[in-house]
Amino acid sequence: MSDIPAPGSDELLFLPLGGTGEIGMNLNLYGHAGKWLMVDCGVAFGEHDLPGIEVVMPDPDFIVERAEELVGLVLTHAHEDHLGAVPWLWSELRCPIYATPFTAALLRRKLADEGLRDVPKITEIPLGARLDIGPFDVELVTLTHSIPEPNAVVLRTGAGMVVHTGDWKLDPDPLIGDDYDDQRLREVAEEGVLALVCDSTNALVPGQSGSELEVRAELEELLGRFENKVAVACFASNVARLETVVRAAEKNGRRVALVGRSMHRIWAAAREAGYLDDLPPLLDVRDIGYLPDSEILLLVTGSQGEPRAALWRIANDDHPQISLGKGDAVIFSSRVIPGNEKSIHGLYNLLTERGIEIVGADERPVHVSGHPCRDELIQMYQWTRPEIALPVHGERRHLEAHAKLARECQVPESIVGQNGALIRLAPGPAQVVDHVHSGRLALDGDILRPVDSPVIRTRRRMVINGSAVVTLVLDAKGAPVVSPRIAAGGLYDAEEEAEVTEALEQAIATALHTLSRHDRNDDRTTAEAVRVAVRRALQRELGKKPVVEVQVIRVRP
Repeated sequence: MSDIPAPGSDELLFLPLGGTGEIGMNLNLYGHAGKWLMVDCGVAFGEHDLPGIEVVMPDPDFIVERAEELVGLVLTHAHEDHLGAVPWLWSELRCPIYATPFTAALLRRKLADEGLRDVPKITEIPLGARLDIGPFDVELVTLTHSIPEPNAVVLRTGAGMVVHTGDWKLDPDPLIGDDYDDQRLREVAEEGVLALVCDSTNALVPGQSGSELEVRAELEELLGRFENKVAVACFASNVARLETVVRAAEKNGRRVALVGRSMHRIWAAAREAGYLDDLPPLLDVRDIGYLPDSEILLLVTGSQGEPRAALWRIANDDHPQISLGKGDAVIFSSRVIPGNEKSIHGLYNLLTERGIEIVGADERPVHVSGHPCRDELIQMYQWTRPEIALPVHGERRHLEAHAKLARECQVPESIVGQNGALIRLAPGPAQVVDHVHSGRLALDGDILRPVDSPVIRTRRRMVINGSAVVTLVLDAKGAPVVSPRIAAGGLYDAEEEAEVTEALEQAIATALHTLSRHDRNDDRTTAEAVRVAVRRALQRELGKKPVVEVQVIRVRP
């Protein structure tokens, strides 16, 4: 256990374990009067350098060691990068969870989908709620975002007050859910805001993020251009966008079918929380064949080129119920998440090869961001008037741009942190006072592993450099009984096989010959000598350093 003492009664500490210096995977801790409060517990998607890994999340080791000091987890909203890690980490945290109705409904479905035996109790709290959680006086203030019920969290403590925005924007026409409560933010400011911990995603983008109402008008006009089947790909969690698509389809005489498991999950959670209840009935995907193509609209998952999502399967003509072809259209009503460009362009190419027309947000205004641009950030600072600006939820360049903007807004102090940086907000000037472990965990099948674990490091090396398996059959004295068997698929082709195999067999024979009689009788020593020899031979012949495994089988009289 690290030697960080419990926070004092006069202290207010902030510790991000995920989401600062990166976009996604948010996990934040506030410390005061001997206790910690967690705000959000999210995931990010695995990148190309983590083969076989689809989801990563913060390593909560610091707070797991202090689980008895953790008084609760408050979820700002229902996006995966803010609650997606709860099913995997809660068993170690075992703290109360607080969420508004839609977020709670979606989390319950996620927990059920994962089949957890030990299910946490979720305390459902209303919008605008105020409650005590340990030494923290917690209030929710309604904002707008690309999902229902986004909340800023106001934390009042004996050492000062913090406004933690979560993800937000200022949408004057959000279409789903309540408007942002700027009046309450002004009232909070009158009490004196010590620190604003704020979303930085669009800190480099001038102007404003735009309204969902603008997207609806564009989609209504755009759908009128097409005569055949249309698919709209968007983030399933954007409930306002789902309603927008259904309304735009209705206006153009089309019926909507949901395609993709997450679409159905979000739709059900939204209905449970009282949203989407006045829309025309959905079309069952199995009934598509009974309608003319001009009356069909598919609302699909897979806008980021995810290989297991519905749109990728449709593009590969591998979906059991849906087929798109020449004359059909796909509208990408979403942004490109950094890092997904290659997958998305690959999807575009597959669709184009099938004669499908593509419309993206670069060509038509079919998407607006859910995060504040610079004018909106300025407005937030004018409303809350904090003494300290603490940018989060962004890469380093976003955080620095945000901090500079805060200084231009006359905020007295601004501090750019990073995951694992323990920041004291009070007493005294804001400063980093220590650093703690802030690694990442990868969901590898059903197992959580550190991303730098030997298993994942080995897999990464195998993907880059390949692998080879050598099987030796030796007698009791360590002499070969038969020629070694070498399996090295993907390292060389049939034309190279004879030359490479000869070089490897020679390297193996030399390695065995140079071993002493005693060492040849030890399987482990023999295997290691041959492994090194084979790896060096492959590097010499192919310029590669593959992962090499050697199996020794003894034939004894």
